[in-house]
Amino acid sequence: QVQLVESGGGLVQAGGSLRLSCAASRNIFSINAMGWYRQAPGKQRELVAAITSRGSTNYADSVKGRFTISRDNAKNTVYLQMNSLKPEDTAVYYCNVEGLVAGTWYDYWGQGTQVTVSS
Repeated sequence: QVQLVESGGGLVQAGGSLRLSCAASRNIFSINAMGWYRQAPGKQRELVAAITSRGSTNYADSVKGRFTISRDNAKNTVYLQMNSLKPEDTAVYYCNVEGLVAGTWYDYWGQGTQVTVSS
């Protein structure tokens, strides 16, 4: 069974930083895109950042210049460095992985980690 284990969320003051990590289990044969989404109360889940297997990145306009996504393919891990955090960044953050298992591509989701930014 594939698992994504997230860590790094928490409470931080505005202007502070947090680093999220998401490690995918080793039974994924291959991973294509990896990304982070977030969902604030009463809002739809939205893409924060994504990174392809070749390292191309894509960011939501609201986080450009503040957040950086990266990945370690040897560890099946994706990171999200969040700087200059704002109260509006408060949300549950979910990692997403497009993985190849038993010859089929699947979309996998982490359990979510809470990020709270106080003003």
